[in-house]
Amino acid sequence: MSHFANPIVDAVAPCGSADPSVAFHKGFYYYCKSISDGAIAIAKAARLQDIGQVPLKTIWTPPAGTAYSAQIWAPELQFVHGRWYVYFAASDGNNETHRMYALQSEGDDPLGPYAFEGRIAPPSDEWAIDGTTFEHDGQLYFVWSGWRAAGDGFPQVTYIAKMADPLTIVGDRHEIASPDLEWEMRGAPLMEGHAILQRDGKIHMIYSASASWTDDYTLGMLTCEGGDLLDPASWKKHPQPVFARSPENGVYGPGHNTFVKSPDGSQDWIVYHAIDNSGGGWGQRSVRAQSFEWSADGTPQFGLPVARGAAIAEPAGSPSLVEFATIAVEEEAAA
Repeated sequence: MSHFANPIVDAVAPCGSADPSVAFHKGFYYYCKSISDGAIAIAKAARLQDIGQVPLKTIWTPPAGTAYSAQIWAPELQFVHGRWYVYFAASDGNNETHRMYALQSEGDDPLGPYAFEGRIAPPSDEWAIDGTTFEHDGQLYFVWSGWRAAGDGFPQVTYIAKMADPLTIVGDRHEIASPDLEWEMRGAPLMEGHAILQRDGKIHMIYSASASWTDDYTLGMLTCEGGDLLDPASWKKHPQPVFARSPENGVYGPGHNTFVKSPDGSQDWIVYHAIDNSGGGWGQRSVRAQSFEWSADGTPQFGLPVARGAAIAEPAGSPSLVEFATIAVEEEAAA
């Protein structure tokens, strides 16, 4: 088994490498990201640790002069009902106009081609970012971070709504949680970047809290063990962060994560961004990865962020060096 070290995607000027979205499909990892807030690209790698070393393919660039031409944030790559979707926030250049939009693949290739499918919004169409979908008991849901009213700025709260299909919200939004704990309000009161884990009948909604430009950006967790998912009473907020800065390991502001399996399906991995230097801010964000465990009651245990440069055993079932070399040659030939 080989080892790697974090970061797996270096910080890139001017805003660093933030908000990773990674999916595993037919033996490859696909890494989706915003390019300078102006386009969306996807990289394909045989090994998780290589997502920052392989070429990026731009899958969509917006036309100029539209409501979604600028500030393209946090594209989320998801496979839903047989197609690939990229959910992303965009604006006309004014943050207050941020809304959620979607791309849909023509087939089952994560690299596309993709078609722009328009806005994803409930009737109360307010500021929205960081949308993602998940399915539970045959019902599809959309979760995002939003403002309660136009011009609020803060707080950013957690909304959920049912979906008729991967492009259509049914009914209005439901606020299920807001930043009301001290560690959720450092720099700014917010909840964003939601990611879903389901295990043993529980739904865990992992979210990022506090301001992303501070050392205190951190992960919290909402858990639902049953009931109406649109009802705030069905969700229990854990009182402490589940993944936070580690000064002893030189890691600050860990957040906005994605989850992915190892190639053999035996391990769970968290992929997230963080910085190495206190006060480094947005420009020093880089992408990291590490495996995590589960407690006996079906709760994820993420531990501490691993220090930069520390040896990490690669995901179980990753291609051997010989296999990896063969894949790389075949991919280059195909390109």
